[in-house]
Amino acid sequence: MKKEDKGRIIKELTEQLKQYPHVYLTDIEALNAEKTSKLRRTCFKRDVKLIMVKNTLLKKAMDNVEETDFSELYSVLKGNTAMMLSYIANSPARLIQDFAKDVKRGEEAKPKLKGAYVQEGFYTANDLEALATIKSREELIGDVIGLLQSPAKNVISALQSNGGQKIHGILKTLEERN
Repeated sequence: MKKEDKGRIIKELTEQLKQYPHVYLTDIEALNAEKTSKLRRTCFKRDVKLIMVKNTLLKKAMDNVEETDFSELYSVLKGNTAMMLSYIANSPARLIQDFAKDVKRGEEAKPKLKGAYVQEGFYTANDLEALATIKSREELIGDVIGLLQSPAKNVISALQSNGGQKIHGILKTLEERN
């Protein structure tokens, strides 16, 4: 590969690392063409960007990102590496888990997590389950909205039930006293 090509690739990888907040490094070696195609389609559907990378070029790109120190991931940059980039923290982890369900007995599950940088923290292959259960921003917002709506729903349901007539009666009695 020419030096100019390497420089261009490093620049593109650096931009990708700056753009996406969540980076997963995986091993997809030995996936046949059918499974690789299925993986790429699934990544596209789930808004995960899948990029095959050379370890040395990725390491140089990681060095170029000033906002984040990726040095904890350097140790996993061995063998074949594919990078999964996402705006949603748990999406690549769930995708990896879904692919592991389809593995036949005796086969090794691929893609296989090597390491990840998610929500400003570093994770290893052993943390896949924890990464998959991280709630996305949208899920957390939904939880907060649900918690905020809960008291209002309780008041409305109390007013609509027979208890609502009791409350109405109490309020009417208090009004008549004044």
